[in-house]
This record gives sequence, C-alpha cells and structure tokens, in this order.
Amino acid sequence: MLVGISPLISPDLLAVLHRMGHGDEIVLADAHFPGETFNPRVLRADGLRVTDLLEAILPLFVLDTYVEKPLIMMQAVPGDTLEPKVEASYRKVVDRYYPETPAIARLERFAFYERTKSAFAVLMTGETAKYGNLILKKGVTPIKESK
Repeated sequence: MLVGISPLISPDLLAVLHRMGHGDEIVLADAHFPGETFNPRVLRADGLRVTDLLEAILPLFVLDTYVEKPLIMMQAVPGDTLEPKVEASYRKVVDRYYPETPAIARLERFAFYERTKSAFAVLMTGETAKYGNLILKKGVTPIKESK
C-alpha cells in the first residue's frame, strides 16, 4: 500500500496510468465488455464498480483539456434504452475533480469497439450496469516547480 493512493489501484493499473501519455485513452469496461477481443493490454478490476474506480483514478489522472470529448460512453443500440443514473453517477465523480469537463459524449457500439482497439489499455471492471463502459482521455499532467 502507498500513502495517498487508493487501495483500489492495483500495481499494474498504477503502472499503466503512469506510462500513459497525453492523448492516450483507457477504457473502463463493464463486466460484459469483450475487452480482450479488442485490445491486447487488459487489466482486471473484477468486483469493482466504475464509480469507485473513478474516485481512485481521478486524483492521479488529468483529463485532456485540449479535446472536445475527453469522456466517452457507448450509446444504446436501437431498441435499447439507457439508464440515466449510470452516466449521472460517473459525472458526479468527474465533477468532484474536474467540474469544467465537457459533457460525456456517446459513441455508437461498433465505433466504441474500434476506438478500444487504439486505447492504451482496457480495465475490466465488475460494473454490471448496462452500457457502463467509459473512455477516459489523459491530459497533460502539470509539473510543480521545486523551490
């Protein structure tokens, strides 16, 4: 365990977050997402909800302020409906850390899968909410000047 880093952040996840550069993306995938089908770098966070992982990740991770859509969720396929509470719960956490972040964008299912192919990593979670997948785009990490 480390001081100031949530115990929900595994050593592998911490390494991935650290290795990601500006503009890289990580997919927080729900438990049903075919992560290994679309990306070779898959991490496991079984049993953990996306909101809890956001609470752990966002203190360590700057969202990209140079793009219109630093947060993306999958849109419902025709005939399905979205549960608004899912997006609202994600937004509540994001607003705690980055309230100026634009609204969460939606991407068609197969376009979301294509985007996953170029993501830096996929974090498989225990999220069971339908359409509970979320892409985070990393921004420029500020460097504090030493005195």
